[in-house]
Amino acid sequence: MIENTSGPIDTKAAYLLTDSRQLSFPEQSIFFAIKGDRHDGHQFLPELYHKGVREFVVETAGFTGKTRELAETWADARIWLTPSSIRALQKTVGEHRRRFNIDVVGIAGSNGKTIVKEWLSQLMAPGQRVIASPKSYNSQIGVPLSVWNMAPEHTLAIFEAGVSRAHEMEYLQPVVQPTIGIFTNIGSAHDDGFRSRKQKITEKLRLFTKARKLIYRKNYTEVDEEIKLILKPVNPFLKTISWGTSQSGADIQVVFSPQKDKTFIALAGILGDHRFETAFRDEASLENLAHCVVFMLDWGLTDVAIQERIQMLRPVSMRLELKEGINRNYIIDDAYNNDIQGVTMALNFLAQQEQRTQRTVILSDILHSGQPAPEFYGTISKILKEKNIHRLVGIGPEMLKQAALFDIPQQDFFPDTDSFLKEFPFATLSDNLILVKGARPFSFEKIVHRLQQKVHGTVFEINLDALTHNLNYYRNKAGTNTKIMAMVKAFAYGSGSAEVAGLLQFHRVDYLGVAYTDEGVVLRQSGISLPIMVMNASTATFDLLWQYKLEPEIFSRRILTDWINYLTEKNEPSQAPAIHLKLDTGMHRLGFVADDYPWLKDTLQANPSLRVATIFTHLVGADEGVHNEFSRKQYAAFITAAEFLENILGYQVIKHILNSAGIVRFPEYRLDMVRLGIGLYGVEATQQEQHLLQPVGKLKTVISQIKYLPAGETVGYSRNGQLEQDAAIATLAIGYADGYDRGLGNGVGQVWVNGRLCPTVGNICMDMTMVDVTGANAEEGDEVIVFGPEVPITEMAKKINTIPYEILTGIGERVKRIFYKE
Repeated sequence: MIENTSGPIDTKAAYLLTDSRQLSFPEQSIFFAIKGDRHDGHQFLPELYHKGVREFVVETAGFTGKTRELAETWADARIWLTPSSIRALQKTVGEHRRRFNIDVVGIAGSNGKTIVKEWLSQLMAPGQRVIASPKSYNSQIGVPLSVWNMAPEHTLAIFEAGVSRAHEMEYLQPVVQPTIGIFTNIGSAHDDGFRSRKQKITEKLRLFTKARKLIYRKNYTEVDEEIKLILKPVNPFLKTISWGTSQSGADIQVVFSPQKDKTFIALAGILGDHRFETAFRDEASLENLAHCVVFMLDWGLTDVAIQERIQMLRPVSMRLELKEGINRNYIIDDAYNNDIQGVTMALNFLAQQEQRTQRTVILSDILHSGQPAPEFYGTISKILKEKNIHRLVGIGPEMLKQAALFDIPQQDFFPDTDSFLKEFPFATLSDNLILVKGARPFSFEKIVHRLQQKVHGTVFEINLDALTHNLNYYRNKAGTNTKIMAMVKAFAYGSGSAEVAGLLQFHRVDYLGVAYTDEGVVLRQSGISLPIMVMNASTATFDLLWQYKLEPEIFSRRILTDWINYLTEKNEPSQAPAIHLKLDTGMHRLGFVADDYPWLKDTLQANPSLRVATIFTHLVGADEGVHNEFSRKQYAAFITAAEFLENILGYQVIKHILNSAGIVRFPEYRLDMVRLGIGLYGVEATQQEQHLLQPVGKLKTVISQIKYLPAGETVGYSRNGQLEQDAAIATLAIGYADGYDRGLGNGVGQVWVNGRLCPTVGNICMDMTMVDVTGANAEEGDEVIVFGPEVPITEMAKKINTIPYEILTGIGERVKRIFYKE
C-alpha cells in the first residue's frame, strides 16, 4: 500500500479501468476507484480483486471501513492512496503522453468537436497512422482514457477536450499537450458553469497555452478577442491561422456556395487560392469541414488529395434512439444536450426519418441558455417552423410563459411532466414521428415510457452506429467508383426494413434490394425514395410495381414476356420502371441460361423501349475457397454474356456479381456495383475479417421466474431436463415463437446472465425457455443476453448447424425492435 500519492502512478498495466463493468483483462488492468455524486467505485474493489485485478488507485476519503480492512489482507495487490483518483489518472496519462514526439491535435469549442475529430481522423488517415478519441470521449475521464491509447506506431494524434465549469481545462492540457489546436466555435452549452461567456472561452483556450499553432473561425469575435488578449501573451510563439466568411478580416476568406445537391467551398488568403466541393449543405457541417480543410492545406496536402478525401468523407452518427410507439407512432428519444445546437441536431435527425409524414416535438424548458427568454424561445420557434413541425408540446414554466412566441399549427403547453402525463389526450397522437427532447430534470423518460409501444420482455436492439460502421467498411472495400445495393429483404434480415432503409437512404446507398413486391411497397409507404430492385416479382404484382416505381428482376422468358405485354397495355413506355436482367451462371436458382440468349437477343431488339438498369448474376460459393475456380468460371461467363447484351442494347448498364462474401474475397470482380447483405448486419460470411465488423443486433430478454430445485427433478416438456445437482432454474420470456430455435434446448444453447454463460435446461417452449443460473447471482427481472457481443450469433448458429441468416430472419415480429445511435 503506497500512501499519499500525488503524482503519476508507476504501473505496468496496459489497461486503465474506471468502470468495473468494463473489465476485460484483469491481470493487465489498473482500477481507479472514483467516488462521485451517484456512484462510488470503492465498493467494487473486492469484486475486481476476486476477478484478478491486482493494481488499484483509491481515494483516501473513500477507502475506509470494511473495504479497507479487507484490502489490507491482499498480500499480492498494489494499492495507491491519493487525494483524487481522477487527478492521479490524469497525471499518469500525462506522463505517458510525454513519451511521444508527434503532432497532437487538440480540439476545443462548444459544438462540433466530435464531428471535426471524426472527420479529421478520416481525412488524415491516408498516409498517417492516426490515434483519436473514441466517440465523444472529451471529459475529465474520457480524455485521459483516449490519450492512454497513444502508441509508438502512431504518427498523428487527434483528441477533443470538453469542459463544463471553470478550472477543468488546466487538468486536461497536460494530458493532451497539443502541438496544434482547433477551436470549433462558441455557443450556449454549459454557460451556467461559468461567470460569463468570456470566462468560458478563456477556459477552453487553456488547452492551447503550449501549442505552436491554432486554427479558428474569426467570425466568432469573442473568441478572436480572447485569443489576442489572453492566449497570445501567455503563449507568444503561437501561430494563429484564422478563417472566416464575409468581411471578417481573417487570414483565409472562405465562401460557401450551396447548389442543389452539393456545395462549393472557395478559400483565398495566406494558404493560397483553392476550390473544393462537398455533398454536405448544412451550415454546421460546412463549418466543421472548413476547419478540416484549413488544417489539411496547412499540413501541405495538395488540392487533388484534399478533394479526393472530402469525397470519401463519411457521416458521423448521433446519440439518438428510435422506438416504435403506441398508435402507430415512432419515438425519437433524445436528452443528450439541451441547447439550440442540440435541438437543431435532433430536429435534423427527425427530418431524416421517413416512416411518418406528421411530426410532433415534445420539448422541455431549455436550461441555462444564457440569452433573454423571449429572444431565445423566439429562435427555437423559428427552427421548429423551418423544420415543418406540425405539433408542439411544450413542458415547463418557461415554455408555458413564452407560449405566444410559437407559431406551430397545433400547440399544447404544460407546467411540468406530471401534468402532461395526466392531462394530455394521447389518443389524438397517432401516425406521428415524435421527438422527445428534454433537459434531464424534467424526467422525460416517463414520457418515453408512456408513448413507447408496450413490449413483452424480449427486445431486439439494433445499433445504427454499428450498421453505419459496417456500411463504411464495405464501401471502403468496394471503392469510391463502385455503387452499393443494400439488401433489406426479409425485414432487413430481421432488423426492421423501414428503419434500416431510412438510415441507408440517409447514407446515400445507390440501390435497395428486396425479395418480394410487398416488401418494396412497405418501403415506399415509409417514405423511401431510393431505387428498389424486387428479386422475385410476379405477374400478379405488376400493377404495384408500376404504382410504387419498383424495378423487377427479370429472370425467365415467361416473366419477360408478361412484362412486355403489360407495358404494351399501359402504353406509357417513358413511365415504366427499369428492369434488372438476372443471368444464371451456375447457381441454377433463377436467371436466363446460355440457351436463352438468342431468344433474349431477339426480344430485346424487338422492344427497344425496355429500359435495362442492371445485368447481374450470383456467385455460388463466394464464401468458400474450395469453390474459387468455379467462381472464376462464373465471372468469365458473366462478362461474356453482359458484353453480348450490352451490344444488343446499344448502351452500358450497371453490372454486378458480388455479395458480401464476394466483396471481401474477390475485390477484382466488384464491377459497377456490389450487393451488400449479411455483412451490413455484422456477419462477415467468410470469417476472414469478422473482427473488423461490429455486431448490429443484440437480442435481450428477462427472467420471469426463478425456481430452486433439488437434484433429481426434471424441467420442461417430456421431462428432458434432468437435474444432476441442486440448481437455480430461471424461466426466460422467450421461446421458439420468438425465434429461439428448439435445437438450442437441453444445454446446447447458452445465454449471458450477470457476466456468466448459463446453459438451457430441457426443451425450448413456444414462449419460454429455462436456463440454469446457478452461481449467476440472478434475480427475477434481470436482463439476459440471448445473442450479442457476449454470445456471438456465429457461435450460436454453429451449435445448431445453421447460419446466422436463419437466426436473424427468424426473430419473430412480436419481438419489438429498438434502434439506437450512440
